[in-house]
Amino acid sequence: MTLLGTGIAASCKKEQKMEPPPEPLVTPVVQKAIVDYDTMQWTELKAEDGYVIDIKYATKDNFVKEIIYPCGRMFLRPKAAIALAKVNAELLSKGYKLKLFDGYRPKPAQQKLWDKVPDRNYVAPPSEGSMHNRGVALDLTLADLQGKEIDMGTPYDFFGPEGHRDYQNLSKEILDHRQLLRNAMEAHGFQSIRTEWWHYSYTKGSYPLDEWQWACPD
Repeated sequence: MTLLGTGIAASCKKEQKMEPPPEPLVTPVVQKAIVDYDTMQWTELKAEDGYVIDIKYATKDNFVKEIIYPCGRMFLRPKAAIALAKVNAELLSKGYKLKLFDGYRPKPAQQKLWDKVPDRNYVAPPSEGSMHNRGVALDLTLADLQGKEIDMGTPYDFFGPEGHRDYQNLSKEILDHRQLLRNAMEAHGFQSIRTEWWHYSYTKGSYPLDEWQWACPD
């Protein structure tokens, strides 16, 4: 009986199917974007942040008709960038978004602009520097939610009275859009200047002139 029982048990064992061991769990590797600048000093503004980015000085589509920046990247001081994000969020709730033309501008680029237009009404002398050189000034406008630029009466960098902040010989719609932009910017710490409806500077804090130049992709 003992031998027979042993044979039956052995036969049952042969009939059992061996299940394969479970595959080990593999955690996918998420590639993080490489940050190639000092995040304590600068914040990069990108289209994925909800802006329309059109950096004119990285192309020849600007008032000097020359490339001023080696590539199209835009930076601000971190506190100014946080304030600008609040402006954009407010405008998004009203059916608009910000279109950005220029932000931080290295001092050598300021010299190039001054060499072309040595008029302090429109370009700050390099010896004094610009708020752009400090990383707290922006040139911008309004766009709709599809990214189409809103008519503000003149193009960006239009040097004439029509581009002045207080110019009134424009349609009510254009004046309302200029005022909408101004109200939103000023509510979050930015200040405009008389001669350029598109220019705003962040006024909370003091920042040095800077010559740092961002890296360009290969």
